[in-house]
Amino acid sequence: MKLMIVIIRNEDYETALQALIKQEFRVTYIASTGGFLRRGNTTLLIGTEEGRIDQAMEIIRNSCSPAESGQRRATVFVVNLDSFEQL
Repeated sequence: MKLMIVIIRNEDYETALQALIKQEFRVTYIASTGGFLRRGNTTLLIGTEEGRIDQAMEIIRNSCSPAESGQRRATVFVVNLDSFEQL
């Protein structure tokens, strides 16, 4: 199991969120601020199987609008999960 932490611009998160949900990814979104994108952003938390990482990455790439010069569209971290439970 993997956890994707996706820091995405506010103007792109809704498109990405809806596309991920449509493909049956479970997503939690959190309003966030910080220095990664230098603007308002949203953090998406996606728990998924390792085999679906590429699919999620493609959805995120296709959901982001073009970046301005020197700006990033999204920052993605993929980390291993030792444990996962739904209660």
